Amino acid sequence: MIEIVNFSKKYSKKSDYFAVENVSFKVEKGITCLLGLNGAGKSTILKAICSLHYPTSGNIFIHSNDGKIFDCNAESDKTNALIGYIPENANLPENLTVSEFLYFSSKVHGLDSSLFKENFQRVVNDCQIESVLDKKIGILSKGFKQRVLFAQVLIHNPENLIFDESVNGLDPAQIIHFRNLIKKISLEKSVLVSTHLMQEVHSLADRIVIIHKGKIVSSGTEQEIINKTSSENIETAFIKLTDF
Repeated sequence: MIEIVNFSKKYSKKSDYFAVENVSFKVEKGITCLLGLNGAGKSTILKAICSLHYPTSGNIFIHSNDGKIFDCNAESDKTNALIGYIPENANLPENLTVSEFLYFSSKVHGLDSSLFKENFQRVVNDCQIESVLDKKIGILSKGFKQRVLFAQVLIHNPENLIFDESVNGLDPAQIIHFRNLIKKISLEKSVLVSTHLMQEVHSLADRIVIIHKGKIVSSGTEQEIINKTSSENIETAFIKLTDF
């Protein structure tokens, strides 16, 4: 589980502007969608969870399945072992084959040979990349590159997964494939999906956190948010909450 507690972030000590201010929510088993317009603060939150930058104030904790709690600020080596993260614009090593890349990724996370073999076959099957294992990443289609990214974050079997706009640029068939994969993953793991696409929220979310101008303006299930805003659907609720 991921727990964000009174998280605030500003990028300049000289400025009074907060990119994100006093945000609190939990990401538990299942799929939580972080919904907001571009620039709302979604990526700022995700990067802090992954210790790519640190809170100006507040805390982010990772609760492991064995009951231990780690602070993303003070114990980033331990929290990163519990997280798999796909950023919005990920760079892949184009001169490596898919197999080489997955092997390298497993070593980064300290997997021994036997565990790598076990995890390797599982993620190859889940991500449907058997046909491209010996191909260099640079020649793959966008859809296959995205499958490789999924495989890379799954290779060390993290307890929590974070996807930042993970279906951007994919065709409809590829989007359906990744939605189904995320749903399968979420049966055992805590999944946080950041998106500005309403259809992704409607198709995936068990819980929704709506962020606008760096602050949470509503959270709950899709139906709870619809009811709280006296709306017909989540699209109308979002418009009301963000003045979009």
